[in-house]
Amino acid sequence: MSSIAQNKKAFHDYFIEEKYEAGIVLEGWEVKAIRENRIQLKEAYVIIQRGEIYLIGCHVTPLGSASTHVRPDAIRTRKLLLHSEQIAKLIGKVERAGYTLVPLDMHYTRGRIKVQIGLAKGKKQYDKRHSEKEKDWKRQQSSLMKKYVKTQAGS
Repeated sequence: MSSIAQNKKAFHDYFIEEKYEAGIVLEGWEVKAIRENRIQLKEAYVIIQRGEIYLIGCHVTPLGSASTHVRPDAIRTRKLLLHSEQIAKLIGKVERAGYTLVPLDMHYTRGRIKVQIGLAKGKKQYDKRHSEKEKDWKRQQSSLMKKYVKTQAGS
């Protein structure tokens, strides 16, 4: 599984409870642009309408060499493909339990472009600060351990 684009902001803003892999309906010019890494998931979100799941706000920058007869729309709504049981489960959780759906990652699976979406709960500001402190502490721990190992190896 090779990653194309990641939404790191989603992990900062949400607690990710479950992850699902979904197919995505794309046009030809979009596939070419995605292969050139001209995609951004940062501002994207997922909605459910009429029993179907859509990706909104995902920006795919068209290539300069795009066909003249195609009018590329960089932020068009794209349909996501999941099994009907998965969709029903997601609808239930989003409507009843107060979850939201966020795109986490776009990657290749056996040559096909897939989107990983996460069932998420929003973080409060103090949760974000706590996560940031933990990350800093882990970074400090690893640097302290490296220094300790160097001093032990030197003596």
